[in-house]
Order: sequence, then C-alpha cells, then structure tokens
Amino acid sequence: MSGQISVEAFLQQHIPDSHSYNELYTEQGNIRATWESFFSSWQGMGHTEIQNRTNDILRLLKENGVAYNIYNDPSGENRPWELDPIPQIISATDWAIINNGLVQRATLFNLLLKDIYGPQTLIKEGIIPQELIYMHPGFLRSCMHINLPAQQHLVIYAADMARGSDGRLWIISDRTQAPSGYGYALENRFAMSSVLPELFSNLQVRRLSPFFDSLQQALHSIAPNTNDTPRIVILTPGPENETYFEHSYLSGFLGITLVQGNDLMVKDNFVWLKTIDGLERVDVILRRMDDVYCDPLELKSDSLLGVPGLLHVVRKGNVAIANPLGSSIIENAGLMPFLHLAARHLLSEDLIVPSIATWWCGQPREMQYVIDNLPHLVIRRIFRQTAGTRTAIDGASLSAAEAATLIRKIKANPHLYTGQEKINFSSTPSWVNGKIESRNSLIRGFLVKKEDSFVAMPGALTRTNYTKSSFVISNQTGGISKDTWVISSGEDHVQPVKFQLQTSGSYNLIQKESLPSHTAENLFWAGRYTDRLINNARLLRTVMQFVMHNQQPSQATANATKKILLAALTHCTYSYPGFTGNENTEQYQQLLNNPWNEFLQTQYDENKSGGLSQNLVLFKKSVYNVRSFLSADSWRVVDQLGETWQRAKSQPHHEPASMINDIDNLNTSMFAFLGMNRESARREQEWAILDLGRKLEQSLFIIRILQQVLYKRQETQTEYELLEAILAATQSMVTYRYTFRDHLQLPLVLELLMLDMNYPKSLAYLIDKIRLHVSTLPKQGKTQTLSEPERLMLEAHTLLSLSNGLVLSKLEGSGEEYVPLSKLLVKLNELLLETNAVISKTYFKHTLSQQQLFVTRVL
Repeated sequence: MSGQISVEAFLQQHIPDSHSYNELYTEQGNIRATWESFFSSWQGMGHTEIQNRTNDILRLLKENGVAYNIYNDPSGENRPWELDPIPQIISATDWAIINNGLVQRATLFNLLLKDIYGPQTLIKEGIIPQELIYMHPGFLRSCMHINLPAQQHLVIYAADMARGSDGRLWIISDRTQAPSGYGYALENRFAMSSVLPELFSNLQVRRLSPFFDSLQQALHSIAPNTNDTPRIVILTPGPENETYFEHSYLSGFLGITLVQGNDLMVKDNFVWLKTIDGLERVDVILRRMDDVYCDPLELKSDSLLGVPGLLHVVRKGNVAIANPLGSSIIENAGLMPFLHLAARHLLSEDLIVPSIATWWCGQPREMQYVIDNLPHLVIRRIFRQTAGTRTAIDGASLSAAEAATLIRKIKANPHLYTGQEKINFSSTPSWVNGKIESRNSLIRGFLVKKEDSFVAMPGALTRTNYTKSSFVISNQTGGISKDTWVISSGEDHVQPVKFQLQTSGSYNLIQKESLPSHTAENLFWAGRYTDRLINNARLLRTVMQFVMHNQQPSQATANATKKILLAALTHCTYSYPGFTGNENTEQYQQLLNNPWNEFLQTQYDENKSGGLSQNLVLFKKSVYNVRSFLSADSWRVVDQLGETWQRAKSQPHHEPASMINDIDNLNTSMFAFLGMNRESARREQEWAILDLGRKLEQSLFIIRILQQVLYKRQETQTEYELLEAILAATQSMVTYRYTFRDHLQLPLVLELLMLDMNYPKSLAYLIDKIRLHVSTLPKQGKTQTLSEPERLMLEAHTLLSLSNGLVLSKLEGSGEEYVPLSKLLVKLNELLLETNAVISKTYFKHTLSQQQLFVTRVL
C-alpha cells in the first residue's frame, strides 16, 4: 500500500475496545476535532512515507542510545526505547482540568508531607490511620522535624493517570520520591519534532521548555546558601539502574553533574564532591534513587549506593535534596481512600481529579470486600517491593490456589494490602506493524515547584500496552511510549524544545566545575581500553597474517618465528593460557599446527580473558558511565560499533579474511570515536584525562611487545621476520622505510619505536605526552615542586634521552641476550605502572572512609 489514502481508510483499521473510553471517536461516532486535524496532515504523507518516518524515529532513538534497563531480561540489560509515531493528543479543554487537578494534588502532598514529618495533625485527628504511616517503610523517623528550605517538602511530582470507560480521569498512582520519565518525555519530543516537524505547527502543540526552565529555577531556589551559582548534582544509583539513560540525558541537557554515591562525601557538616581538583561543596542534590538507600549511616545500613552522613547534613541545613528524604511515604496506595478527607482538611477543597477507587485492607469491612471481590480488583501492596517484582496483581488472572495463597497473605498482614478498582484504560490509536490499531494508554504527568505553587509539564509520558491482551502497562513488561501533545488555542506552541534566553540580570561568564573523580577515572579507562582494543587487534591481525602468508623457505625458521609471535600474542593481550605451555606436549603442537580456534576465541569470545570482545565490553561500560560527556555523534559511533561487532560474532563461519576484515572495521570505528571526542570535548581537561589513559596504555603495549619478541638474538631470518611483525603491529613499517630507507636493522627499529621524539608512536614521544598531561593535573597543596607522577615521568624521559639504539641492541652475558634493552624496558614498565597507581590513588580514589557505628532498622 503506498501513496495517498483517505482518513477514513486509515481509521477503518482502528477497532477500539468497546469496554474502554475511545480517545479518537465521540460517542456519536465522530472523530474528535484535535484528532481530525492530526490525521488530515498524517494521511497526506501516504503509507510509505509514514513508515519511513517511523523507521527514522526508531533509528534516531537508537543512535542516541535511548534505552530502558529491563531487570532479569535474558535478551540483555538495555532494551531500546520504542516510540509510537502517533502521539497522544490532549485538547486544551481537557488539559485545563488535568493541569488544575495535578497542581492541586501536588500542593496537597506538599502539605501532607509537612504534616507527617511535623505536627501529624491528620493522624491525631483520625483522618489518616496511623498504621498507614508508621508501618510503611517510606516513613523515616529520622526525618522528623527537619527544617527544609521554604518548607518545601515536594519539589518534583509525577502522577499516573488514565480514563475510565466513562471518560472520567482517575489518578492510578503517585510518584514522589524520585519521579522518573520527564527525561524520556523530552527525548520523545526531540525525536518527533525532528522527524515530523510539519505536524507541530499545524496543531499548535505546546512546548516543553518552560517546564525544564522551571526545574532549573526550582533547584536553584532550594539551595541553602545565597550563591548565585549553587553546585547542583544528580545522584544516580549507577549504570545498572533501569532509567540510567534518563539520568545521563538530563545531566547533559540541564548541565548538571551526574554523580554516584561514592563521588560524594560528608565532611565538616557539608556534602562534598570528590573532583580531581579536590573537594567541592555541593548545595543541591537531585536524587534518582530510593530514599532509604541514600544514607547507610542512618537508613539502610547495607546500602552501597548512598552517602554516609547525608541526613546529618540535611538536618544542619547545609544541603537540599529534591525530593527530600522521606517523601516516598506518599507512594502509598493505602492513602488513596483518605486523600479526599485530607484535601478538605488541608485545602478546604474537593479533589479535582480523584484517585482510583481503593479499599485499604487495614479496615475489616474493606478487607472483606477485597476478598469477596478479588476477581474484579487489582491487588497492590502499600509500598513497592524490590525492582523487577510484580507491582500489581490482577485478581482475575489468579488460579484458585494462587488466590487462596494471596488471601492468606492479606489476612496475615491486612495493613500491607489494598484492592483497587480495575478500570479499562482508554483506547488510543497506535501505529502497529504498518497499520492503525487500538491500544490502552496510561499517562504520566509531571510537575515542579514554582514559587509558592507548582507548574505542570504541558505534555506527558504516555505509555501503551504492547499487545491488546496485556493488562499491565509498564516499561518493564515491554510498553511502548508516545509523545504527548497538549493543544493550545493561543500562541504558546513551538516545534523543538529550547531554553529561554536570559534577557536581564548579570551573567556569570566563568562557571568552571572540576571533573568528578569517578568521571575522570572512567574517562581514563575509556582511553586505556580504546588503545588496548586497537593495539591488541593490530597484533592479532599481524600474527594471523603471518600464519596465513608464511612462505619462508625454511620450515624450522618459520616455526621459530611462529612460536615467538604466538607466545607474544598471549602475553601482550593477557589472553591466557593461549599459546603458552610446554612446547613438548601434544596439546601445544596441536595449537602450533592449527592456531585458528584460539584466534577465534581471542577475537570473538566475551568470556576469553584479554580477548577483543571482552575488552570491547569493558570499553563500552567505561564509555556508558560517562555518556553525559559524549556528543551524540560519539555515542552513535559506539552504538554502531557494538551492532557491527555483534553481527560479526554471530556469523556461523569465520574465515581468516573475514576475521581480518572485522578487525579493520573495529579499528576504523575506534579511531572515529577518538576523532569525534577530540572535536567535541566540552573541556580540554576531559580530553587530557582520556588521552592520558591512551598514551599510558600505548606505552605499556610497546614495552610488552619488545620484551616478548626481542628478548634474545635469533637466527637472521627469524629476527628479520620478528622486526617486520613489530613494525606491522605498531603500524610503523611505512614510517621506518621512509625514515631510514634501509633494510630492517634492530638499532634503527629501536631508534624509531623507543627514542624518536618526533614520532607519535615512539616511547619517547608517548612518555613526553604523559609528562605533559600529568603536569596539568592539580597538585596537592600549593607546592611548586614536581608532583610524584611528574617525577616518575621525568625519570622515564631522562632514561630514554640517555639511550641510543646501538647500545640497547648490544648482546651481553652469554652473547645471546639484549641485556641493556631488557633492563631499560623493565625499568620503564615499573615507572609507568607506578605512575598509573599514583594517579589512581591521588585523583580517582579519595581514601577517607566512613562506617556505620550502629545498626538501624527501616520499618
């Protein structure tokens, strides 16, 4: 099907659920006005173009690395984000109700938190049962009576909403401790506005940027000091978290440093960020982890994610957290039956958007109702359990035995369970496999503090179920997202998201922020793994090519060269046991005669220690940890590299030529990554750290290969072949011929690879660059003397400066060993490894440790 087709032809494929509210059609069967405007533009593109645009959206999201971590997913941790090209459209009239209802609800929860952690009048007056508070793990007694900035107990709020079959909007759940999704909503908007820009202007879609402006302002407003540029950080549990992409994405978009718990420390009643320049005070923390994990000293003692002593600094008023610790008490399904009374007490208002009908089993009559109506209800605990577990149980899906087990659990601990009405979420049109189908939808709205009230994002994160038969809508179960378009009848609309320009006030032109130590460490190791991949791949290719094209007249000579190169491959890549072992054994002879199985493992097996695939995994992990520092182009290269390598690995057969071609493609991608980062590095310091790791790794590789290949004199032909292999593995053959215009000689090879200050691949050049990089690192104290890394590299530089190729190639002792060369290489290796250790200890590892002095229980 291609070309123009009518709106009616498109929509004939859309068969809505008769039990659900229809977002597309009115009760009279007419298309709603906003949808009619959309599909008038949509159908004008034609089926082929629509599918092309859909593919463009998915490609754009994939290239940008948009992903969601699926816990316990056998297919892999990170699932690509899926976006429906048909948005969720909300009319201006409907949005006015939603906006007012959400603002009211956020205001209510701010007051409710203030009361729960303050006078507790709602509990004392019996409006909220005390068991719902005191038996909920989100209630943190250690947070009682803490004075927060402007008494703001809620900074960011999110609510999951859905329409019932009657079209009425209901709140399904509340998110208050670390709301997620607004970063994904922003990325959805970027993707849609990039691929379907013409539809935005036609429908006057409201823009999202004011929400993120307000988020920035809110974080600044809660800072505990009057500094115009408070230090704000985003606290993430780390790359294994399900929404880590969003943490990293928001860090880059908002210009806020992304940190993990071990990047922060408490000292002198303040929170400090560990940077390579030393400690920097932190004013505001936007946390993206559950509150009980935030402070192992006072909360969850076995947490490895938080900051010991954080709560103490909060009490002192020296750091602000959004949202404040203890706010997860609101994520309590048991509170829903009592919110209307709380609203009347605290706001003197009825709820504009009510909560879904909920029965708390802590009340005998309500518990009996839940048990009697189990097949018609959704059962939820009053708090979320561990990640990856079921958050809602559809009573109708249980067998008789499962239902009996659940009833026993409810009766044993009734206060922990609720029953909720099972509503049929509204059906919305979705583009599925090239046609329009009906899917149920759930909308998550977002609000942020603004002055004395809240402001809602004029959009949302809409999710639909993957299949019609699916009851649960969740990213963990494979939901599909939609961009949410709020239609404006006025002028408040825009295509792309962008920040407002500051038109008044002063500008702080110098806003230097030091590189966090953990980030610097990952950049350093990204550099090391980059060159480790390149060097090991080149060496593997060189050895394979020698085995393939060995045409030496003497078999004994060829075998001698082959043995040395195979052993060097194992020792240089650390891919043990490899080609090491007793040469007199049958197993070794089999390896020598047919090394290709070992080559295959070294190249493609992720479980092979020191292999290319394992190093690629480590490289991607280091890069993923610092993805907020990468440009979109750099990340695109990494993503495409992973895809290309995965396809190469999955081939049923690997011929030598295809293996070498895969190595060539790998190295091409690695150099593309380096080039992109050199051009797009936000600060020279970032590139210097990455390049420091590269130069250190490259120096160690040259030392290793020289040690393994040139440890003693060989037969003339063998030594010639070994020198040729070294130059090939270091991509130096052309340079050697151009420089010396002579046949291969050991002194000249050593001059080129070790002593030539003008050759970028020589040890002298590399160590000089390392010396330059470490000289730019901050020094401890105000001393003018050389730092320890500078001293070590100066010693290495001096040793090389005092050497020459003729001396290094002398034979000593029995007349068969290159003793001067061996001694120099051993010393240089020691100096480089010591430099690595000192850099790690001084700039990456802050050794001040803290431990819990007593054990606490979180109820």
